[in-house]
Amino acid sequence: MKWISTVSKKRLRIVIYGFIVFVIAVVLRLFYVQIIQHDKLTELAKENWDREIPFASERGEIVDRNGEVIVTNKLSPTLYFMPAQNDNIEEAAKQIASVLNIDEKKLYEKMNKKAYLVKLAPEAKNITYEQAVEIQGLKIDGLYSGVDYVRHYPYGNLLSRFIGFTGYDTQGLAGIEYQYDKYLTSKSAAIRLFTDAKGNALPHVDDEWREGDQGATVQLTIDLDVQQVVERELSQAMEKYNAEQALAIVMNPNTGEILALASFPTYDPSNFEDVKPEIFNRNLPVWMTFEPGSTFKIITLTAAIEEGVVDLEKDTFYDRGYTIVEDSRLRCWKREGHGHQTFLQVVENSCNPGFIELGQRVGAEKLLQYIKDFGFGEPTGSNIAGEASGILFSKEAFGPVEHATTSFGQGIAVTPIQQVQAVSAAINGGKLYTPYVVSKIVDSETGKTIVENKPELKRTVISEETSQKVRHALESVVANGSGRNAYRDGLRIGGKTGTAQKVENGRYKDGDYIVSFIGFAPSDNPEVVVYVAIDSPKSSVVFGSTIAAPIVGQIIEDIAPTIGLKVNRDGQMEKQYRWGDPITERVPNLVGVKVDEIMKLHYPFRIEIHGEGEVVKSQLPEPDEIIEIDGILHLYLGD
Repeated sequence: MKWISTVSKKRLRIVIYGFIVFVIAVVLRLFYVQIIQHDKLTELAKENWDREIPFASERGEIVDRNGEVIVTNKLSPTLYFMPAQNDNIEEAAKQIASVLNIDEKKLYEKMNKKAYLVKLAPEAKNITYEQAVEIQGLKIDGLYSGVDYVRHYPYGNLLSRFIGFTGYDTQGLAGIEYQYDKYLTSKSAAIRLFTDAKGNALPHVDDEWREGDQGATVQLTIDLDVQQVVERELSQAMEKYNAEQALAIVMNPNTGEILALASFPTYDPSNFEDVKPEIFNRNLPVWMTFEPGSTFKIITLTAAIEEGVVDLEKDTFYDRGYTIVEDSRLRCWKREGHGHQTFLQVVENSCNPGFIELGQRVGAEKLLQYIKDFGFGEPTGSNIAGEASGILFSKEAFGPVEHATTSFGQGIAVTPIQQVQAVSAAINGGKLYTPYVVSKIVDSETGKTIVENKPELKRTVISEETSQKVRHALESVVANGSGRNAYRDGLRIGGKTGTAQKVENGRYKDGDYIVSFIGFAPSDNPEVVVYVAIDSPKSSVVFGSTIAAPIVGQIIEDIAPTIGLKVNRDGQMEKQYRWGDPITERVPNLVGVKVDEIMKLHYPFRIEIHGEGEVVKSQLPEPDEIIEIDGILHLYLGD
């Protein structure tokens, strides 16, 4: 018995120790599961139970250089339905359909699906806020409103062909919306509902909220005030001349910042399906390539001055209306020719044979190199979607005739943005800057800058001395030459006209032109470059000088206060009078002059006196402004 008792005790001791170890292991395991792995296992369980109702976070806004909103979001809820939570789906479908005015039968079929959660789309996607409130007031079991947004355009069609649009799920499909989609796209939030397999809410488990992330804000270099002026002028031109298309670019020549970018016709980004794809897929200032015509003569002029092969004031040229190059007769736009003229007058008159002479003096190889140095033949690097490269003659194909026609802007194809980039370099001191339109991208929640663009200098192509001479010549074009319709007193506008015959299937189309004008101001220290082109205008006189030049002049005049251009007549060239021009006078300064003295003076314009008093306190127009001789000078009196 004693021996048995000893063995039993040992076995019992082993069993007890084993039991203790087991209990400790179980406790440790429970501690590990319940405490250490609690959050992880709970989350895994919840993933089996939860049903998410999406609450879309807002897609990033697009703003102008001053922070003014161009594109934002508008609340537009989407409905979700849990069939297991409703005992009368047919009645629920009937109630919803009556509010949304949609097909009740189709809605019922969707709501009656054997699914945990049904998104009622497209029937009840992006409904109005008012509809959502009315439907929620019906208190339909199992029906939930998910927060959703659609894009909202406070300025309607403004900038539409540049901004682009979003699709069904607010994904960028065109323009800036497409190009910067990864920054603009948000991460949706959601309400997490916890249910059993049948869709019934779990007791003692609270619903949860999953945070989302808003999209970043894309800030453009565009100035909305400038853009509105430009689009107003293009809209009027489209109607006045019954044109096929129109485009414009406004840029700071000293930085490459684009202040306005417009293409016509426009469209409503909210209803992009209503227009042809070529409307919303083609951003004309960067996509369209065409013969530039006489605006390209600025490059030939600049090359000739830089190479020192012409003195604009002293050298002369005789234009008989044409010149012969390898048996090809290349005509001037003025059939009878301009006769004897200085090369400054060649520029003022936009004389084709004169520019052929300048191109020949520069030489074929050097001219082609200047054209490439000014950025033609390759994209500008603006990072605007759809930018084309243009078409130049190869070195091997650049024969005497091609050399001659290129000198006055014929036989090659360039984009508007290439022209603006090149002319900016010609007038800003010779510095070729990359055009750009996105200033920065900012995290809309933290305010931290994600991406920032700065002016990018590619290279210096000419000297400051050459640039100064080019500016002087182009101001003379506006004061005395073909660009006179762009003249604005006190703003010192310089520029060049362009009239290019359109090409179709390798042949020039009779009577079909693209007319253009590129202008800048002020000519002594340019702060803005404006390019306008009108495609196929219908008019009795189709020239860049008669159609595009006055538009550019009006744009510069109207945007001057916005961009800080001040009236300055120091060194200004006076506009040369030509037959048919209105006769004008400079307004005298009559402020401080007594009424009795004014009555003794004789002026060719009418004077109207307003108010009471003996002395002139103010006047309109102001002193030194131009007034037509049949105009009215208003004087305001005081004591």
